[in-house]
Amino acid sequence: MTTYAALLRGINVGGRRKVPMAELRELLASLGWTDVRTYLQSGNAVFTTPPEDTGPPGPRLERALAEHFGFEVPCLLRTASELREVADACPFPADRLDPAKLLVLFVEETPDPAHFAGIDPEAYAPDEFRHLGRAVYCWFPAGMGRSKLPDALAAVRPRLTMTGRNWRTVTKLIELTA
Repeated sequence: MTTYAALLRGINVGGRRKVPMAELRELLASLGWTDVRTYLQSGNAVFTTPPEDTGPPGPRLERALAEHFGFEVPCLLRTASELREVADACPFPADRLDPAKLLVLFVEETPDPAHFAGIDPEAYAPDEFRHLGRAVYCWFPAGMGRSKLPDALAAVRPRLTMTGRNWRTVTKLIELTA
């Protein structure tokens, strides 16, 4: 049995691509997964796969979402230990920062270490970012609302599948997967 956090990308934003959380929980349970929970309306789900599920659940979940809701939903999955590793690797002093202003961009696959090298950090100051493995940590001291950094990170080619969660959500998902 493995417990996963599923981070659904680009749903329930501006009234588009609606995925009601109760329906998502039912869909996950229909796949034979247990301990299904959701957090907030932004596409955070936690579930446990049975021992006989040997393949990765991501492709199965994406197919089920497309069939049920009629549109594709990229899903980034992390195990409980992978979430803990993300938290432990945070290069910013998370315990001293506003958790709403600290963001983790979860990346589907580990990009080349030089992937973000073309972004001039000084151009986005005081906002900061650090790329470590399959995570990009961002600190927005004045908040993310007007920052140009997220657009710059998303514009780097080749394009990466990634989705962001603030630190409060990251720590809650760790709690839910424990």
